[in-house]
Amino acid sequence: MTKQIFMAASFLGAIMLGTHLILAQNSGQASTNINIILADVISMDAASAVSGGAIDFNYVNTTDYNSSKNVTVPNSLVIISSKNFDVKVKSEGANFVSGSNVIPVDILQVKAIPGGSLTGTLNEVSLSTTNQALVSNASSGAKQSLNIAYSISAEKASKVLLGKPEGTYTQTVTYTATAL
Repeated sequence: MTKQIFMAASFLGAIMLGTHLILAQNSGQASTNINIILADVISMDAASAVSGGAIDFNYVNTTDYNSSKNVTVPNSLVIISSKNFDVKVKSEGANFVSGSNVIPVDILQVKAIPGGSLTGTLNEVSLSTTNQALVSNASSGAKQSLNIAYSISAEKASKVLLGKPEGTYTQTVTYTATAL
């Protein structure tokens, strides 16, 4: 009988000791650090309307040379930036060129206009080979669209374009977004 009491006590002790070990195993703890690493970004979406596109001003009759011409391009640029930024515009050359014939680039007005999702100070500039602020202090954000209007005044059309040899005069215009 002493053997049975001893075995029963041993059994109960093993159960209690085992339960304590199991409880000890369930109370473990570990920790780690999680890092979110950010870099400043700014880019223009390749799907922007001006990306690889062309804007045409057609002068085919006397009314055209005596009237202002305006071309508005919605969503001209789509920009993402992690900081406030400026959008600048410039031409790659001093003239629109057709063979050996030229028209000065400052005939063209370029204007950032309301209607897109981009916010900032919207400006109008005469095109030149110097970078000029089309938008100043635009807010950071993703997929912000900018609408741009291009114009040639009636006065410039009649004084500068009239009398030029016919042809397609071309110049590349470059837009740059620069973080502040």
